[in-house]
Amino acid sequence: MKLFKILACALGLCTLWLGAAAPAAAQNYPKGVVRWIVPFPPGGPTDVVGRIVAQQLQEVWGQPVLVENKPGAGTMIGTDAVAKSAPDGQTIGMVITAHMINPTLNAATIPYDTLKDLAHVTQMVTQHLVLVANANAPFNTVREMIAYAKAHPGKLSYASPGTGTSAHLAGEMLKLEAGIDMVHVPYKGSGPAQMDLVAGRVDVMFDVYHSAKQLAEQGKLKIIALTSDTQPANIKAYPLLADTIPGFNVTSLFGLIVRAGTPRPIIDKIQEDTARLLNKPDVRARLEGLGLEVVGSTPAQFESFVRGEIAKWAKVVKASNVKVD
Repeated sequence: MKLFKILACALGLCTLWLGAAAPAAAQNYPKGVVRWIVPFPPGGPTDVVGRIVAQQLQEVWGQPVLVENKPGAGTMIGTDAVAKSAPDGQTIGMVITAHMINPTLNAATIPYDTLKDLAHVTQMVTQHLVLVANANAPFNTVREMIAYAKAHPGKLSYASPGTGTSAHLAGEMLKLEAGIDMVHVPYKGSGPAQMDLVAGRVDVMFDVYHSAKQLAEQGKLKIIALTSDTQPANIKAYPLLADTIPGFNVTSLFGLIVRAGTPRPIIDKIQEDTARLLNKPDVRARLEGLGLEVVGSTPAQFESFVRGEIAKWAKVVKASNVKVD
């Protein structure tokens, strides 16, 4: 009986210690330099957003938050650096939609397990996409485009910034859902694809709204539909692709990850501090000026979203038999 009481007291003390240690871990976070991994070269949209948020967190935390650009392998090099880091929150990685495509598209080469090796902290923002067409394309709506494609099998072409990108797979999803045939024309980046779309060398593409907006206003392109399933508050009202193809929903995102096993109080602190600064009027205005919609989701919400997106893109990749070199 005495031994039982001793063990019970010891267990109780351990529980109290762990309970006290958890908040302390967050209170003492971060300890020194925080590495902020951007899986792209400097200067692109992901890097720009990353530096805005990293700078704000540095001011909040009073510790250096140093941006490291680790591009390559469809964002997997940067993400792998996070997966191989210590589980202490001192290394934070940015992810985009490719993060949810890679588990299927690059199943043979991905060097980490997306759901087991990483903890998903928050979706910071959404970047909305639009289906755009050459200004002289013989259709103005999704229904008209589908009818045109069915009447001219194999003639309709769509550009993308590269094989396996979300813009490419959005086109494959449209082909599958609408039962049409389109020819994929991959480019090395959105810029060259957009130029050929304006010139009429290709017919349509899925593009970032903020990027396509100015060309559409100049009459060089026409926006056929938004690809989100609800109308964003900060974007001019356009028809939704989901109005014609129910359930169609493709957006881009910027999110944050850390190594799996990072104490939950630290994950929660990163999420809460990030969400708070994203909603500061000056930061929100800067991000909305880049065509982004602030989200700031919880770890549970982001984890659920990631799992759903992995399943969605897996179906598209397998059904369309997309391969990368």
